[in-house]
Amino acid sequence: MSTMNATEKFDLITRNLQETLGADQVKAVLAERDLKIYWGTAPTGRPHIGYYVPMSKIADFLKAGCHVTVLFADLHAYLDNMKAPWELLKFRTEYYSHTIKAMLVSIGVSIDRLKFVVGTDYQLGRDYTLDAYKLLAITTEHDAKKAGAEVVKQVESPKLSGLVYPLLQALDEEYLKVDAQFGGVDQRKIFTFAMEHLPDIGYAKRAHFMNPMVSGLRGSKMSSSDADSKVDLLDDAKTVSRKIKKAFCELGNVENNPLLEFLKIVVFPARSLTDPSYKFIVSRAEKFGGDLVFASYAEVEEAFRAEKLHPADLKTGTADAINALLEPIRKIFDTDELRQLTKDAYPDGEKLTDAVPDVDEKAKKKAEKKEAAKQAAIAFKAKQAAEAAAAGAVNASS
Repeated sequence: MSTMNATEKFDLITRNLQETLGADQVKAVLAERDLKIYWGTAPTGRPHIGYYVPMSKIADFLKAGCHVTVLFADLHAYLDNMKAPWELLKFRTEYYSHTIKAMLVSIGVSIDRLKFVVGTDYQLGRDYTLDAYKLLAITTEHDAKKAGAEVVKQVESPKLSGLVYPLLQALDEEYLKVDAQFGGVDQRKIFTFAMEHLPDIGYAKRAHFMNPMVSGLRGSKMSSSDADSKVDLLDDAKTVSRKIKKAFCELGNVENNPLLEFLKIVVFPARSLTDPSYKFIVSRAEKFGGDLVFASYAEVEEAFRAEKLHPADLKTGTADAINALLEPIRKIFDTDELRQLTKDAYPDGEKLTDAVPDVDEKAKKKAEKKEAAKQAAIAFKAKQAAEAAAAGAVNASS
């Protein structure tokens, strides 16, 4: 049981969040008892390293004494433009269950303190179905489409299932008997829909917590259905390094840099849960100056901003840090049973959702990136040489 007071619990519950809706409501509950929260995930594509963001936050919730429910929203995975085919739902739900639990264990979270629920265990019941119809009766097409705009796959001719998706997510708050729902900031429109419409059918308005979203390696949103935008939890070390080497990383650019974002939002928070004195290390040969050690994310960002940390070195360090984070999960999945489950859940692997450019266009882009990296390296070495020369001149005049 947590020994923190209500104010300390609130501060821990809300730290590192991008936004909180209903803060006063949360404080009122904490003044009387511990908070009940749920986080849901739809078992579609393979979970990626961005899932460490909510996992780290769940660790905070538990430390603050919250009662946390993890929902495997299998029905939602089907309703969202059938991202998970009906015949694969069972396998993908089981796969997600194993991966989410492995992630939590890898960062020192006791899963015994969590409640795990599968959506179809209660979402097909009579009362839930009647409440879903009540919401359908008072929701316009415009409001339903708006609510799911950032979450449900948008297509030219949307299916009715995609319009129902946000209504059911709102209804889950009542049937899971929670005080608050937690999710990414991309869920905001669904959250505000729930706050507005649940009272219309006689249920209480809940609070909502939103974590920041992790950008993909190519700069856009990281997606479970886009293999090149993400690092999968079960990617081997070579695959991780290959993906990180291809990531966008411009010399000195700290505003639009997915690798720095990885370190800030994923690596440092997750690693510090099991190692409070965690340091980010960039391994380099002695002839290149030896290892670089950073005690905080702020130190990494400042070094990169000042162009004292080269993109190639940042990529090496980031790949090493991610591989260290993923290794416990790889070991858990290194069994015949879980390898078979992976094949059952994703029998055809995963195809990229983006169109593949023609060979000439790919070659052109590859050449452009190679030349840009070459010029950046030349500029970086020139700057280092100039700094060394200036330092030598100062020493000579002393």
